[in-house]
Amino acid sequence: MSNIVAIVGRPNVGKSTLFNRLTESRKAIVDEESGVTRDRHYGKAEWAGFPYTVIDTGGFIKGSDDVFEGEIRKQVLLAVEEADVIIFVVDVTTGLTDLDEEVARLLRKSGKKILLAVNKVDNNKRQFENSEFYKLGLGDIYNVSAISGSGTGELLDEVVKGFSTEEDVETDIPKIAIVGQPNVGKSSFLNTLLGLERTIVTPIAGTTRDTIYTRYKGFGFDFFLIDTAGLRRKARVKEDIEFYSVMRTIRAIEESDVCIIMIDATLGLTAQDINIYSLAEKNKKGIVLLVNKWDLVEPEKKNTKKVEEAIREKLAPFNDIPIIFTSVIHKQRIHKALETALEVFQNRKQHVATSVLNKIMLPLIENYPPPAIKGKYVKIKYITQLPGRNPHFAFFCNLPQYVKDPYRRYIENQLRENFKLSGVPISIHFRPKND
Repeated sequence: MSNIVAIVGRPNVGKSTLFNRLTESRKAIVDEESGVTRDRHYGKAEWAGFPYTVIDTGGFIKGSDDVFEGEIRKQVLLAVEEADVIIFVVDVTTGLTDLDEEVARLLRKSGKKILLAVNKVDNNKRQFENSEFYKLGLGDIYNVSAISGSGTGELLDEVVKGFSTEEDVETDIPKIAIVGQPNVGKSSFLNTLLGLERTIVTPIAGTTRDTIYTRYKGFGFDFFLIDTAGLRRKARVKEDIEFYSVMRTIRAIEESDVCIIMIDATLGLTAQDINIYSLAEKNKKGIVLLVNKWDLVEPEKKNTKKVEEAIREKLAPFNDIPIIFTSVIHKQRIHKALETALEVFQNRKQHVATSVLNKIMLPLIENYPPPAIKGKYVKIKYITQLPGRNPHFAFFCNLPQYVKDPYRRYIENQLRENFKLSGVPISIHFRPKND
């Protein structure tokens, strides 16, 4: 089950401030760089134990105030189509506007769960200035102050009601999403795959809205392919391909086990590629990176070792992923990409026996223990892997609060060196255990 929350509303009502509040960050996924502002408005958040992806649609609206109306309409329609819950933000200081009413009209038709957040309620007086928004016919009103955080808890309690931690398709068959920016070669990859051999196509009843799961069987492979390449692209999409591709990518990542992330070899790793990668990592999905169009790279720049090093440097600290250089047009290394994705799937679901973990890790910890802090020594006594869909390791020790990030990185590196974890984000927890 994917949990996707879209924040919609006219300009300057505080959508981005609310987004930053929900993602507990002043930035989304990568640092602000010139030219990537629009690429930054989606991130991972969690409330009451429910993880979800939040999208600030305002980040995708271009143009000046006088041309906003058409843009907002498009974003609302696309958000309604793809999101599970929509937070509609209005501004108590300006009151109800015609544009608010237009957005509400579109939302009422959707049948989706809509939560009306009246923002900028920063004092008691403003608590009672929201009554005109009941005219929008969207039910309960949530008074919030995105800037201070007041009221957001009640709003989020309602947001996560009905969210599930279970996935839509309960199966041991791997679910692989091929994701990336437009024009990196996703459609060619899919068409080449589907054209290799007659395939058994099994649309599964009950899958979320119109995401397509295609069962791929052939050449020893058996997995579900999550279609994001626009094999059934809607007519309206060409109006705003950028926002559409982001929405589809987010849904595909959330519903997959492994993401094959395609980048364009002629462009290198861009800010938007890093956004997609970061979202897959935050969702703890398996990751394989395909550097496609390798055939188009100029001969003097065709140095896989150098290109791979540059990519890993940009992806640090988590860069233990397979990187494969492909040319989909020439059908180069497509099988290798699939084999690797299935290996990563196995890495992600493996469970390391507690006895093996302790036998290998405790001597390494003894040889290089956590540094003492304020004269106190951390003693790690016992290690186990916790149950879950991806690897979580618990290290029981006397003073977990004194274990700092550099030592966490050392532990992660040792786990990766000693166990098959390539392509898999892992979680490490230090927990108290007294003598």
